[in-house]
Amino acid sequence: MNPLIIIAGPTAVGKSDIAVKLAKDVKGQIISADSIQVYKGMDIGSAKIAKDEMGGIKHHLIDVLDPREEFGVNVFQDMSKEAISQIYRDNELPIVVGGTGFYIQGLLYDIDFNDEEGDKEYRNKLTAMSELPHGKEKLYDRLKELDPDYAASLHYNNVKRVIRALEYHKHTGRLFSEYNREQSERKSPYDFIYFALNLPREELYERIDKRVNIMFDMGLVDEVVALKEKGYTGNLQSMQGIGYREIWSYIDGEISLEEAKELIKKNTRHFAKRQLTWLRREKDVIFIDKEKYSGDREIIEYMKDIMRNEGIIQ
Repeated sequence: MNPLIIIAGPTAVGKSDIAVKLAKDVKGQIISADSIQVYKGMDIGSAKIAKDEMGGIKHHLIDVLDPREEFGVNVFQDMSKEAISQIYRDNELPIVVGGTGFYIQGLLYDIDFNDEEGDKEYRNKLTAMSELPHGKEKLYDRLKELDPDYAASLHYNNVKRVIRALEYHKHTGRLFSEYNREQSERKSPYDFIYFALNLPREELYERIDKRVNIMFDMGLVDEVVALKEKGYTGNLQSMQGIGYREIWSYIDGEISLEEAKELIKKNTRHFAKRQLTWLRREKDVIFIDKEKYSGDREIIEYMKDIMRNEGIIQ
């Protein structure tokens, strides 16, 4: 048996708190499925869990890469598989926590994302196009016309995945959304339970706005300025995350600070919507509507009941 627990859901829904409490109850360790929390020095904008919030639970894939390093689904798969093996050796339960559904899907079904396949010349052409003024938006519009299902799960700033989908279509004549559906039909090497937390939209958006305000109070601008002073630049993959790219625009004089704050709120709300769209299309997801429970403890007991029924815990 290769047990694996997933706790997913939109940003700001409260995944980390519940994951830590569950891990304490079931002797688990946490693997972060977040594309920004993996980077050192990017704490505030990524809403990275603080050491004193970890409750003594070991966390993996947090603070392990330099912001200059690329972190894609292939790297996530390799690092998370290594972490899972180590957790099994510790006789503990791996709990994957995060909102990057693409990464979770790749891990769960051991999907082969081979970047060497395809048309490199066409890929390079699209990459060059993305660097032109409004190039990212134009590529994204092309993908929306071609494959609206897949485009709905992306932001236009996610250039690498936009280009991959366009390249895949040119190379195979097929839609990347079809490929994803086929891959998700693969048998998983894990005995997994896939939980997804949710809240009513209005409450979720209020939590997002509050979180962004707190980020600014904690010094988000200072964090990005410090990264710049260390020699990092706004065009790095790590800096394309929501909360960072908008502050870079402010630092570069493109927008005001207030505009940056409102843009972060808006982009985060849109991101949360895309996360939910992705989760609703995934199979075997157990949605947990948090407002139907009296609190985290009741949610955790519900999770544990399902884990017992599946034979994952006693």
